[in-house]
Amino acid sequence: MTKDYRAECADVDARVGALFKAAPAAMKPYSQLVSAVSGDKALSGKVKELMALSISIAIRCEDCIVFHLRAALQHGATREETIETISVAIEMGGGPSVVYGSRALAALDALTE
Repeated sequence: MTKDYRAECADVDARVGALFKAAPAAMKPYSQLVSAVSGDKALSGKVKELMALSISIAIRCEDCIVFHLRAALQHGATREETIETISVAIEMGGGPSVVYGSRALAALDALTE
């Protein structure tokens, strides 16, 4: 069964948006943290999103995978860079990262069609 990763991205966005509305006291500082570390500084935004993708795979967070994959693509990540990132996650996370890396590859294919 093929997942609809575009719909999954929209679902993640909706759920996170609902959490921002429900818990603004917790989410505002989190948003400030994200803003402080995002974007091009010593590391480019693309590199940071690829790092986040690798960590997402290693910690087995499906929603994080699609969120950071989409962000990496928006920052100009190539297929080759993304596959290398998946490979690093597998190196660090072992067997479970193979399974989640395959999910990331399926999402990459779906989001770049």
